[in-house]
Amino acid sequence: MSNLKELDKKYIANTYNRFNLNIVKANGSLVYDENGKEYIDLGSGIGVTAFGFNDEAYKNAITEQLNLYQHTSNLYYTEPCVKLAELLCNKTGFKKVFFSNSGAESNECAIKVARKYAAEKRGSNCYKIITLINSFHGRTITTLAATGQDVFHKDFLPLTDGFINLPANDFESIKAQNKDEIAAIMLETIQGEGGVNPLNQEYLSAVYDYCNKNDILLIVDEVQTGNGRTGKLYSYEHFNIMPDIVSTAKGLGGGLPIGATLLGEKVENVLGFSDHGSTFGANPVCAAAALSIMSRIDKALLQEVNKKSEYIFNALKNCDGVLSLSGKGLMIGIETKKDAKIIVSELLEKGVLCLTAKTKLRLLPALNIPFKDLEKAIEIIKTCL
Repeated sequence: MSNLKELDKKYIANTYNRFNLNIVKANGSLVYDENGKEYIDLGSGIGVTAFGFNDEAYKNAITEQLNLYQHTSNLYYTEPCVKLAELLCNKTGFKKVFFSNSGAESNECAIKVARKYAAEKRGSNCYKIITLINSFHGRTITTLAATGQDVFHKDFLPLTDGFINLPANDFESIKAQNKDEIAAIMLETIQGEGGVNPLNQEYLSAVYDYCNKNDILLIVDEVQTGNGRTGKLYSYEHFNIMPDIVSTAKGLGGGLPIGATLLGEKVENVLGFSDHGSTFGANPVCAAAALSIMSRIDKALLQEVNKKSEYIFNALKNCDGVLSLSGKGLMIGIETKKDAKIIVSELLEKGVLCLTAKTKLRLLPALNIPFKDLEKAIEIIKTCL
């Protein structure tokens, strides 16, 4: 382990403050270090490994495609790409999909679509996009500009122009803007990295109506909240709204990199030949992996997600050391009396892998985590709180 850490520091850009853990194998929601110590994973690779580790159906889908070919580029038709797009559209009602490799790229595509639509329909002065304070939309220069957190901006100025960061749940601040300059409003229904903060129904309904009335596009970033994470296929379904554009990634690929931008009827034909592209977008192996994931996110699984969510909330709501709970489904934030980073370190020692979001403990277990593993992990969390 010490040699591995030294090599990591020597050869890898020092952008990550890694935990003192070298994972050598994993199965289901259990991972093991080089000494054989077992850990229960409640982070799922920051909401990525939707069906845990070593899932047989997932491995078979990937292997089957690998035995055919691993890549062709988007100059040719591939069955996994087309089938995945069809499945996503049939499950959601969106009309078309653009595939990329990550959440940031899916948001870049959403921004490009919004600006092209607005320029064509409402004029070249209509290009600004409203996002929310405490949002997180990616680490490219443009998605950093969309991200409403100064801490991510300070070393990379100037950022892409045209983004207005406004307070969450404050509709009056949106109405105060010049609507003739606003191409889109882009938001997460539950701010993940910003602290697992759900937006309220009244605010989202007002934003939705405002967008429809003024031909302003509504973009919902479902990079973390999507693909069953909140107990619905996509989190906007909790709030009785229908976005024009949805961006998603993370759990979509189950561990392989893939992003998707879902385009509604209003914008389905905005992108034409050469307007956008991606060398690796809808790579056949990644698309086959995503097909395996998406085909198994059904009503029964979502009911299971909500049942597990209810258990966690009930187990922790009156626990000493818990100030508040937030989130939906298996995306849960725990505001704690103790420093959340200290708790995460203590949990690591006790065999539970957790995350933080700002000052909160953040839980993002696999959607199919066995109840016995979940119950054991929650009991350990309670001792650390």
